[in-house]
Amino acid sequence: MRKIIHIDMDAFFAAVEQRDNPSLRGKPIAVGHSGRRGVISTASYEARPYGVRSALPSSVAQRLCPELIFVEPRFEVYKAISEQIRTIFRQYTDLVEPLSLDEAFLDVSHHKSATIVAQEIKQKIFQTTSLTASAGVSINKMLAKIASDYRKPDGLFVIPPKQIDSFVAQLPIEKFFGIGEVTATKMHRLGIRTGADLREWSEISLVKQFGKVGRLYYGYARGEDLRAVTPNRVRKSLGAEITFISDVDDREILLDELTAVRDELWSRIRRHEFHGKTVVLKIKFDDFQQITRSKTLPTAIEDINTLKSISEELLCKVEVENRKIRLIGLTVGNSTEPCSECIQLCFDFEQLTD
Repeated sequence: MRKIIHIDMDAFFAAVEQRDNPSLRGKPIAVGHSGRRGVISTASYEARPYGVRSALPSSVAQRLCPELIFVEPRFEVYKAISEQIRTIFRQYTDLVEPLSLDEAFLDVSHHKSATIVAQEIKQKIFQTTSLTASAGVSINKMLAKIASDYRKPDGLFVIPPKQIDSFVAQLPIEKFFGIGEVTATKMHRLGIRTGADLREWSEISLVKQFGKVGRLYYGYARGEDLRAVTPNRVRKSLGAEITFISDVDDREILLDELTAVRDELWSRIRRHEFHGKTVVLKIKFDDFQQITRSKTLPTAIEDINTLKSISEELLCKVEVENRKIRLIGLTVGNSTEPCSECIQLCFDFEQLTD
């Protein structure tokens, strides 16, 4: 039986800014660009009661919280602190799977107590960085991820094997790892609101409704997740998209919305330290027809201005007049990261021709 820890830093970017600037402590702050086209990367806990959260347009956040203070992100600082934290992780296990700068899975199955390890890691992170982290402990990644969010901030929550069935049964479907707002809404329409409701569905029925991810949902309802902690996991792409409240057929409005999507995507690219060289624009029309346009560069995209010019170039190739659009999305893929699991195949051509 595995022992998995999920460590998640508490409002990481905002906490760093409050740590380094005492005048920001205790105040609602948002890391991100202010203004009509900006998007929030992280909000401090003082801002969250107002509804301010990551991926929210800055203009909306400002309306929700007039006292909100915007702070420009300092990604190089966040990356340096993240490496300090990962050094602490590696003191306990080589099986560390970072999900982003501020969270990671750890497989500590060789330790007698995962709970004690989680406590020590939290303490060392605070001693080293003066920042708090929350930890979740259980037998698999799905449960550990849920647990780390259960007592934030500065929390530690354990889901032991004997309590998994009862814990999962009462869990709201929105709390399951990998079930977002759109999927949760669909599940609500189907009468699925808790883990117990999800458990009533057969695997075949879930696959019919949700595609192959339905197999994962079937296991989640039973507290099962067979995925291993993979230190060398290679992320293939990153994306962001927005579904409009009202369908759009104005190119200027689309350009504004594309800017917001692009800012959010760039924030994610920096957050995940991702390097990709293919940009894909996705458009979904009001009749749900979907098209994509893409462009691949010789090298990875290293600045937001390059992403801006390519994304706008791709949008120019889409005929939007006389058609209403309900969704616009942007993805960067074709990762330039080397694959640790790839091998070079060699052939002895002389032997093949014998």
